[in-house]
Amino acid sequence: MLNKCNFVTLCVAAALLGCSKGSSGPVEPPLPVPGPFNFKTLEVNGVNSGYNYHGVPVNSIIKFTFSAPVDHASVASGVTYKTKYGVAVNYTASYENGDSTLVLTPAAALANITHYDVALTTNLKSKDAVALKLPVNLAVATVLDSTDKFTRITDSALLDLVQKQTFKYFWDFGHPVSGLARERNSSGDICTTGGTGFGIMSIIVAANRNFITRTDALQRIQKIVSFYKNNCTAFHGAYAHWINGATGATVPFSTKDDGADLVETSYLMQGLLCARQYFNTTDAKETLLRNDINTLWNAVDFNWFQKSNENVLYWHWSPNYNWDMNMKITGWNEALIVYALAASSNISAITKPVYDNGWASNGAIKNGNSYYSIQLPLGPANGGPLFFAHYSFLGIDPHSLSDAYAAYWTQDTAHAKINYNYCVINAAKFYGYSNLCWGLTASDEENGYNAHAPGNDNGTISPTAAISSLPYTPVESMNALKFFYYTMGNKLWGDYGFVDAFNLHNCWFADSYLAIDQGPEIVMIENYRTALLWNLFMSCPEIKTGMKALGFSSPNL
Repeated sequence: MLNKCNFVTLCVAAALLGCSKGSSGPVEPPLPVPGPFNFKTLEVNGVNSGYNYHGVPVNSIIKFTFSAPVDHASVASGVTYKTKYGVAVNYTASYENGDSTLVLTPAAALANITHYDVALTTNLKSKDAVALKLPVNLAVATVLDSTDKFTRITDSALLDLVQKQTFKYFWDFGHPVSGLARERNSSGDICTTGGTGFGIMSIIVAANRNFITRTDALQRIQKIVSFYKNNCTAFHGAYAHWINGATGATVPFSTKDDGADLVETSYLMQGLLCARQYFNTTDAKETLLRNDINTLWNAVDFNWFQKSNENVLYWHWSPNYNWDMNMKITGWNEALIVYALAASSNISAITKPVYDNGWASNGAIKNGNSYYSIQLPLGPANGGPLFFAHYSFLGIDPHSLSDAYAAYWTQDTAHAKINYNYCVINAAKFYGYSNLCWGLTASDEENGYNAHAPGNDNGTISPTAAISSLPYTPVESMNALKFFYYTMGNKLWGDYGFVDAFNLHNCWFADSYLAIDQGPEIVMIENYRTALLWNLFMSCPEIKTGMKALGFSSPNL
């Protein structure tokens, strides 16, 4: 019989035997589970301000800190460093904080005003072979190089240079068959009626400044006029927005915009009337040009564009879609010149109620509010895109010009100064905006075309905006022009003057030139210097009569 002590001893022994059954030795403790591998912080040159950096030095050092040490061997596949266009950047990787901070140093200085993307992917691993939990994307844009790119010259010489170089767009790049202005430098045979009007004014400037001879200017403008007269389709005297410069065929601007464009036609007539006044001798060829211009001018049936005798003018008419575009020409915008010409027609002049009701909307055109302590008489808040102050005023002289709605020198100057102040204050914090770098108007942008203005701003600056405002803001515009040329010339200056637009915030620069942006630069620089085009246009007898009939007053009338 077992006693109590023996029983306990046997139970313990059995228990020990049971625990060891089937095992070959002591049990190993479980291995520790690696912790997660997370991104914690980043710095660009010691600054932490999110994932987008602008104006960083070209020798910038980027540091990423993680929750665990980095596996050096995984960096090559786990980190990409390249420009926005996919060009890889060579860099060296080093480590701090026990390898939990990855330091990226470019092998060579980065390029100025260039956008770079740095991406950490899940191929990046910790020393415990744990993949990065979430990818990280960093965008870095480098600083502007502020050194001069060209030798300094006098301001007068610089204005000469800008006019002469920009003029090449209309002279060297004018369509070889017709002489018309191509829409843009990549448009082939597609030419623009309005841009051709601006080009004619530019040819006058070039002749007056002896960039070309008066004879050569006369021949080119006659070529253009003859082409419109003999090769192009006129729709009640008005021409299409786009025309094939080789054949004269109408090129639809859009499906239903395949006929008359009264605004584009008015820009053409503005230029032609200036040419008529400039080529004023008794020479037979100059007389022929004046007669042909008068034929085109007198053929425009402005009354037709009142549709059914409405007190407003319509922008479009189509032989296929009639009035389907249904766009009334109402202000304030770029089309004051249409009403000035329509009132001045020798054949089909509109009456004052068409101007008051149509263009001025019976006074609704007025603004009167102040922006940046500057009162704006007319138009949308902050003035809208600056071409409103340019296109009609290539010929119409706003000096001392007024009517029931505004004093137009005050209007245009206020518009330009509001645009300038908006860019200087730069509430949207776009990199590069300053008292030297300003000007918002319609132009190309990185992914298309847009009417840039306060309220519709994505960081795109258009050189034509500030340059063509030279009469209104001479100091501010000249400072901008010098910045575009001296500081930005390696990016902006090309065969036909300044490219259409740029965006320092996004490190984007256009490679395009547009007729409707190049032309106003030449013309408004000249109006600032000599008032040449203003004097020519305002000298037209019918313009004096027509604008007075609309209620305008000016010493020029």
